[in-house]
Amino acid sequence: MRLAGAPISWGVCEVPGWGHQLSPRRVLAEMRDLGLTATELGPDGFLPSDPGERGALLDEYDLELAGAFVPVVLHDPGRDPLPGIERAMDDLGPGTVLVLAAATGIDGYDGRPDLDTRAWRTLLSNLDAITVRAAERGHTVTLHPHVGTVVERRAEVERVLGECSVPLCLDTGHLLVGGTDPVWLSRFAAPRIAHVHLKDVDVALADAVREGRTTYTQAVGDGLYRPLGQGDIDIAEVIRSLEDSGYEGWYVMEQDTILTTEPAPASGPCEDVRACLSYLSSKAA
Repeated sequence: MRLAGAPISWGVCEVPGWGHQLSPRRVLAEMRDLGLTATELGPDGFLPSDPGERGALLDEYDLELAGAFVPVVLHDPGRDPLPGIERAMDDLGPGTVLVLAAATGIDGYDGRPDLDTRAWRTLLSNLDAITVRAAERGHTVTLHPHVGTVVERRAEVERVLGECSVPLCLDTGHLLVGGTDPVWLSRFAAPRIAHVHLKDVDVALADAVREGRTTYTQAVGDGLYRPLGQGDIDIAEVIRSLEDSGYEGWYVMEQDTILTTEPAPASGPCEDVRACLSYLSSKAA
């Protein structure tokens, strides 16, 4: 398995007011010390925007760049997302996966619009155009069904699969919160999956988010995401299905976390990621 980390597992997030933000050097050092060899990019400004400067920093910690989470508005007929995607590809090295989220255009993930027919047509057309352009440039692009975006729920995931060609980022947690069984998707859509975010989930909190009884942000703070093996998703079966299908991409340890204060060194979120890696190691034995 190709294992990577994600800054959001250390509470580093693009959402304003999300929580205490740890320094890049602390996060990268803890990733390295856990034995990870790659990281996702994190939000704008977390790592240097200059590719050379960013590469030098990652080299200090023996890490490579596995993927970049890119929230972008794709459904608005008055916006062309391709120039921004081109810039993202310019900034990323070979082998880095673009992980697109179909952003709403507003901050945060606690509310979202329903799309009309024209907006859906625009979204699907843009996804196809971006997929073709990324392939022309030697990049892999994926769509990440994500809570609080315009592709969240099972019907929306199925529409993307049926009506355009974009590969998917299978995020076990966001899929479950949105009403899609990640085990089912890992079997049904295995050929379309090009990137994986591994989360385990407290299903009661996931139900509360989906039913509107709590917000996504509040649920994250209340412990929505659990270390792998300590929640309600059959992570081992997801991985088994993907491996049996010939999946060769990254598995990113990604448990969204909100920090209220700075934890002591090598504690807090670091220990949760360590527990995830220990779980995976036990399943591989």
